[in-house]
Amino acid sequence: MKLIALIFITVVTVAAQDPRKQLDTLRAEGYDALYNLDYEGARKRFQKMIELAPDHPAGAQCFASSLWLQQLNQAWELKATLYSTDAYESGKSKPDRTQVDAFRKWIRTSKQLSQARLRKDPRDVEALYFLGAAEGLEAAYAGAIERKFRAALRSGTDSVDHHREVLKLVPDFHDAELTIGLMNYIVGALPLPVKMLVATMGVRGSKKRGLEALERVTVQGEWARDVARVLLIDLYKREKRFNDAFEVARQLSEKYPRNYLFKLQMADALVSEVFALRKKKEPSSAAREQQVLSIFNTLLRDKTLDRTAIDLINFRLNITRQQLAAR
Repeated sequence: MKLIALIFITVVTVAAQDPRKQLDTLRAEGYDALYNLDYEGARKRFQKMIELAPDHPAGAQCFASSLWLQQLNQAWELKATLYSTDAYESGKSKPDRTQVDAFRKWIRTSKQLSQARLRKDPRDVEALYFLGAAEGLEAAYAGAIERKFRAALRSGTDSVDHHREVLKLVPDFHDAELTIGLMNYIVGALPLPVKMLVATMGVRGSKKRGLEALERVTVQGEWARDVARVLLIDLYKREKRFNDAFEVARQLSEKYPRNYLFKLQMADALVSEVFALRKKKEPSSAAREQQVLSIFNTLLRDKTLDRTAIDLINFRLNITRQQLAAR
């Protein structure tokens, strides 16, 4: 019995001291907090990752992700983009310099740590992946937060190049398809003159291939599944695949119940579907309208939401009522 107890204690101790397992646990907990809008809780986990493995690029990249997503969620521009109204345009402002500097610090750190590993081993798949992930995040930040689209295109292209290298080495590393799929869609959706211009830079795209890649990540990816789902909500709406957008938002809302934005995404997709059904004179549009109002009523009864969230929900409800009343 003593021997069995000793073996058990040894196994538990070794498992607890396994840095890889600890990193993965902290990373999973951090992203769970992040998607539930608990930014500080997420950053506490990501900071522990940095302390646990200061030479690993994952902690720095995750920390930068939390800064990016928080700013994106809080920006008035996002409210306009996500919820199909320009009513918040008057709230547009430049990003906070302190936040920008913090984001760039962690992105720079992640890239430098990845590059240091690649100097030792150019075929280090993990380092290649995190270098591409940091560049992809840099592109998203430049485009969505700073509105620097040339810089976004540069970083995005670098990210795609590195993730293609990852897939050459490990074809089933599906997380690397996230940036490739998104870039494919974005370039494929550009107006023809702009598409021809970027083609001279060697950048080409296809909306169909982009969506297929992102859909593959939601099924076969490991860490990037939910990021791909978040992206697909908006892309499905752009493609008028409103039922698909609603379904993905519903899945995310169930998985991350403290994130009210996913419920608003569900309502937005349903409203768009109502308009499409009305054009076809489909009687099922009335049932969809009731479903939309039910989502808003559920949100307004949620006692965990702060004043800012309630104000946004009420604003969206008023806009939605006006939209649904229009015939």
